[in-house]
Amino acid sequence: METILRPLTVVGGSVVLTLLIGWATDLLLRKADARHPETPLWGLLRRARVPYQLALCAALLRASYVEAGLFPDHRTAIGRTLTLVLIGSVAWLVVRIASAVVETSYSRYAQANADRDPARVRRVRTQVTLIMRVVSAVVGVVAVAAMLLTFPEMRAAGASLLASAGILGIVAGVAAQSTLGNLFAGLTIAFGDLVRIGDTVVVDGEWGSVEEITLTFLTVRTWDERRITMPVSYFTSKPFENWSRGGPQMTGTVFWHLDHSAPLDEMRERLRDIVRECPAWDGRAQSLCVTDTTPTTMQVRALVTAKDADDVWTVRIRVREEMLRWLAAEHPYALPRVNAADAVLPPGRDDGGTPPLDRGGRPAPGPGDRPVLDQGDRSALDKAVRRFPDQPAKGL
Repeated sequence: METILRPLTVVGGSVVLTLLIGWATDLLLRKADARHPETPLWGLLRRARVPYQLALCAALLRASYVEAGLFPDHRTAIGRTLTLVLIGSVAWLVVRIASAVVETSYSRYAQANADRDPARVRRVRTQVTLIMRVVSAVVGVVAVAAMLLTFPEMRAAGASLLASAGILGIVAGVAAQSTLGNLFAGLTIAFGDLVRIGDTVVVDGEWGSVEEITLTFLTVRTWDERRITMPVSYFTSKPFENWSRGGPQMTGTVFWHLDHSAPLDEMRERLRDIVRECPAWDGRAQSLCVTDTTPTTMQVRALVTAKDADDVWTVRIRVREEMLRWLAAEHPYALPRVNAADAVLPPGRDDGGTPPLDRGGRPAPGPGDRPVLDQGDRSALDKAVRRFPDQPAKGL
């Protein structure tokens, strides 16, 4: 009977005590969250209740499983398994707590500076994201190392591993050169302020916003909701456009190809009316001028401004559509057209083309021209005149 009650008491007591302590801790966190709504820390800490209870249960079982007398032949294996579970759950708990603290600090900073300096808020967000990834990686490596050290064979091999650490480091550095390059590039992006989460960038001809930055890769979300994933080393080795760096304000251009007779002064007035009616225009600047000409058209450019890349796109398409609609309705002659009129003829010509040729390659006579006779024609005419002297030669 004792062999049954003792394991049930030890295991059941550990589980029940874990549930009670976890419930009490969660209750305290909920009360603290309701009492302090200005900070999200207590609500975020509640996300750690699963690894917290798992670590607590593993610790209680690890401390009392010997007293349970359960599976005495496998006592070492059970103890080692509980130790591994305890190390893993503690590492999980540390990552969750660190994430809650860092996210709380960022939330407070973002609320205080979102209106004054949004660019710096995005920069801090990028740094916080990469710092959390570094912390998670470090905690994971330490946890794995601690798990390996629970095996006696690994402790015995520790000295030889340390002795060969220099050679292994060189070999690993050469083998993982690309990975390490991306790792350092990620740290450079985070703390060098090259690109931040939420920035509008143009890479390889694709326009989009930075959606995610990790230690090895970066994801850009394009305007048509595609995702472009590329190594972070791209942004430290190749040029790219960052439309959000230095301020989100932008200037956009709109081009038209119009006839030379287009009313430029009236177009400037119409542009002024269009941008004033467009909510996306920030009111900083607008202008219209001729930038180029061709034999048949001229190129007209309009400049408009907006507070960010999305709004400048909206203003550009609004100006382009409204101006074309207005020109088609009020000044259709200003739109480019194909010249289909007859060509101006040179003096003395009424057909404007090459005169027709006869079989001999000479210009054919016109209706009022005298015929031009060659030598054969003249001989035949002379014979006809001698044969019929009384008949006049017509057409001469």
